[in-house]
Amino acid sequence: MVDLAIIGGGINGAGIARDAAGRGLSVHLVEQGDLGGATSAASTKLIHGGLRYLEHWAFRLVREALEEREVLWGIAPHIVWPLRFVLPHHDGLRPAWMLRLGLFIYDHLGGRTALPGTRSLDLARDAAGTPLAARFRRGFEYSDCWVEDSRLVVLNARDAASHGAVIETRTRCLSAVREEGAWTLTLADADGTNCRTFRARALVNAAGPWVSSVLGGVMGANAPAAVRLVQGSHIVVPRLFAHDRCYILQNTDKRIVFAIPYETDFTLIGTTDRDWQGDPASVAASESEIAYLCDAVSAYLKQAVTPEDVVWTYSGVRPLYDDGASAAQEATRDYVLALDAPTGQPPALSVFGGKITTYRRLAEAALAKLGDHLPQRTGKPVGWTGSAALPGGDFPRDGFDALVDRIAAARPWLPHPLARRLARAYGTGAEALLAGSATMADLGRDFGAGLTEAELAYLSRNEWARTGDDVLWRRSKLGLRLTETQRAAVAAAMHERVAA
Repeated sequence: MVDLAIIGGGINGAGIARDAAGRGLSVHLVEQGDLGGATSAASTKLIHGGLRYLEHWAFRLVREALEEREVLWGIAPHIVWPLRFVLPHHDGLRPAWMLRLGLFIYDHLGGRTALPGTRSLDLARDAAGTPLAARFRRGFEYSDCWVEDSRLVVLNARDAASHGAVIETRTRCLSAVREEGAWTLTLADADGTNCRTFRARALVNAAGPWVSSVLGGVMGANAPAAVRLVQGSHIVVPRLFAHDRCYILQNTDKRIVFAIPYETDFTLIGTTDRDWQGDPASVAASESEIAYLCDAVSAYLKQAVTPEDVVWTYSGVRPLYDDGASAAQEATRDYVLALDAPTGQPPALSVFGGKITTYRRLAEAALAKLGDHLPQRTGKPVGWTGSAALPGGDFPRDGFDALVDRIAAARPWLPHPLARRLARAYGTGAEALLAGSATMADLGRDFGAGLTEAELAYLSRNEWARTGDDVLWRRSKLGLRLTETQRAAVAAAMHERVAA
């Protein structure tokens, strides 16, 4: 018997597992695929308040998200860092006074202490105007943060496990049944073998785009019509501009598109918003979405971006709460927690919607909803996740460069770009990955771009990595830098490691 069973290993499931386990509750999380392998890995990778949500009067959501930016930067400074966003003024769209007002509210609504505020830009003189078409002469610049989204999920799961949580990936929950005052959950490996059961006092359905199918197919409930599946796609192209700032670009359909420096040599462009029907596992960027994103960015740049420039795409399905909005981009990004707790029966909490930025606050709200149904355990207090560093993040938020220098100074044989990449991915955990090595050869085979056998072993041992895609496209983005042959070699090495 455990206190809390969680179905779903995306950011919400992992965040709830971390918070609950830290408070002393026994936790068992099951994930049908890889941690953060669906919606959580398909975000725009921003920790942001959501400037455009102000137009929809979502002040509570924006305030909460703004407050979380510096909190997450503080607990994970290796995978979260500040970015400056450039908003060019478009004469035919939102007027300048509206942009100034929105940014004033954004600066003062909550939580900003270390991030710099908004400033106006003369794009004819500022470097941010160099890649833009000549008609864009005025703009604004403000702050938000970047996050390595998949790594954020994994680090929450790692911290949950360090507090005693059981984390099972590639595991399906076949059924969850209320019986004898508790939930009985039947699990099987992804291939349908190795069936087993366990019991839990409470259940959280954090299955993301599968939340309704878990309710109906696994839990036997009537699946509600309250979830709206919305597809968001992104494209990656070779680097479009030399500076390190991002662009937030207004589109004529009232949506916005981001163009973000990505993995040093690339630019990430996204996202789309359109309703999705079908299996969330089959989602992929369509030709029309790719063309839409290319056109949206090309409307602002001197040099057009075409589908032929695209080197990679990814797409995800957001499980938004259906608030009756007529357009996908107008549906609320706020989270809704639906508690089902019949008298005398174990409770179930289903999670709808949410943003990666507010996952920690969602976890606190989920545990508050379940509070009367869970035993009181001796553990950390409510709110502990906002000050305790995630694995590898135990260094000052302004101390990343010092960490890189320390790693490199202790290992003169380690190329500095590799030291920096390892510090970005693992923070202080890079020391454990490199422990016992005195030369590059000690790290084993180099599969390309500095990805070594030692790193594969670390990811397999500590981060539930099982396949080449787990390594190349989620725990890192090294798939962008490796050839097809090199990617196949990584996949084969991971297969051998799991088989052993």
